[in-house]
This record gives sequence, C-alpha cells and structure tokens, in this order.
Amino acid sequence: MSETSELTELYSAIEESARLFDVPYSHDTVSPILTAYQDAIPNSSIAFRMGTGKRYSNDVDWRFTVPPGDVSPYDVALSHGLIESTGHPVFSLLPQVAERHDVNFYGVDFGVAGGLKKMYVAFPADGWLRLSTLLDLPSMPPSVADNLDFFTRHGMAGQQIPTLSIDYRHRTVNLYFNGLPTDKDSVRSIFQDLQLPQPSEQLTTLSERAIGAYATLGWESSKIERFSFSIVAENPADLPVPMEPEIEKFLTGIRHRAADDKFFYYAAASSTGEEIYKIQSYYRFKPWLNPMLESESAAPDSRDD
Repeated sequence: MSETSELTELYSAIEESARLFDVPYSHDTVSPILTAYQDAIPNSSIAFRMGTGKRYSNDVDWRFTVPPGDVSPYDVALSHGLIESTGHPVFSLLPQVAERHDVNFYGVDFGVAGGLKKMYVAFPADGWLRLSTLLDLPSMPPSVADNLDFFTRHGMAGQQIPTLSIDYRHRTVNLYFNGLPTDKDSVRSIFQDLQLPQPSEQLTTLSERAIGAYATLGWESSKIERFSFSIVAENPADLPVPMEPEIEKFLTGIRHRAADDKFFYYAAASSTGEEIYKIQSYYRFKPWLNPMLESESAAPDSRDD
C-alpha cells in the first residue's frame, strides 16, 4: 500500500486511539498488518474498539473486512509472519470453514500494541449455519459439543449462526447467535445455568436491547469462558444505563468517525464472574458488509471477542 493521504490519515487515527488510552503505539507493529492486507483495506469497513476489565486495559483494537478470494486472510497472515501455526487446531479451523462453506467476507482484528489477534468469518444471508453444522468441523473445540445441552435448553441449538470468530492469541472461538430471547429472566437463567454470579441490573437492562449474543469457548476446558450480548445504538447516550468512565473517555475523545456510524456496545460476563463492557465505533462504515445490520435480529462481530 502506497503512502497515500488516505493511508496517512488511517495511521494517524490508529495512533490517536492509542494515545487516548495511553497504549504504546509502534508503527512497526501496525505497518506489517496494513501492508499485508493492502489490497483489501481501501474498500474495507474499518472499526475500532475498547473495553473495560483487565483483558482490554492495555490495548485498543482495530478491525477491517477482507473479501473472499483465492487467498484467505489466514494464509496472508501466515505468509507475512503475522501468526505462526503450532499445529494447534485453532490454526486449522478457518481453512476448514472456508473449504466447506460459502463466505460473505472475512475480518481481521489487531491491537495497536499487541498486533494481529483474531479473524472472523461472516456467512451469506442465505447461508447462515446451525450449530449442528459447525460441530462437523474436525477442529471445532470439543467444548462446543460439551455444551450442546446448554445451547439446546436456551434455544440456541436451532438458531442460525451468521458469524464466528477465531482468537489465535487466546485460542478461543466466538459463536454468534441470532434470535434468542434476551429479556431479563432469560438472561438470568443463562447465567444461572453457567454457574455465574447473577448479572447486574445494568447488564440485564442492556441485554433487553440486544440484537444477538455470542458464546466464547476454547479447547482447554469445557466451560463457556464468556457470554456476551451485542447492542447497536445510534447514540450511546440514549442507552438506558450510565457509561463506564473508560467508555465516556472513548466517546468524548474519538475524532475519526464515519458519518453514518453505528455504535456497537457489548455487555459480557466471564467465567470468573467479571462483567465486561466494550464499545465499537466505525472509522469507515459500509453497512452492506455488516451481517448485524442486514437483519434486525442478527449478531456479529464483526464483531468480539
């Protein structure tokens, strides 16, 4: 990618987002990623995100979409040294998905400080998958099958899955569900079933606005590591809960926003009982690339984690 004014502005926005949260910024960390995907980025939807809690306190994440093609974003990452396969099944999952199923587009997540972290796969609107289909993938974490009864009890086993994401750093998978009940009683029932502390009033209030939810699972344990709800808002100030100080800082500090931006707000609970809140804004927004917005009940992430 040549050093055009557009690219210069993108680097500036990334650096600014790091400065806002006192995150170390290194051009040497960011440049290899943008260079590797230089052909896709000019037409990508680009977003950035921050979150509360220990896991998100030392980085700011950026993400961009990648169209399907002869070379997958996973192969690009390998060839440019952005990830290094160790033989763990997390590294074979995306190729298996791409080989067996149609892909609408891919996404790549990277941290300003941490480098490439995650990739996601969005399926065509007429090709969303069911959990039973994903269970046929040899590299899918065994924890997905281990929790099939949980997914069935809470109406997720029969729901369509528009997106899944693969976190190479933490070796986890996010499965995004659309159409499940997210009223307060249903959310409390989910938490009880997961043996998590009962959710706060803030989380259950937000969940009522959710357009979808996702579960985070790994290979090392049968436990669901996080359960999260995805909320979209034209203006986060209109949400029925107060914003965390870190998110207020994000909202008042960002300058690079798409004119037709949609904010995504995520409310999550981890297996430790910690509640986590994340917010995402778009640097460049292309709604036709976002499976969350193609259906009122669909879930992303492009969405995380």
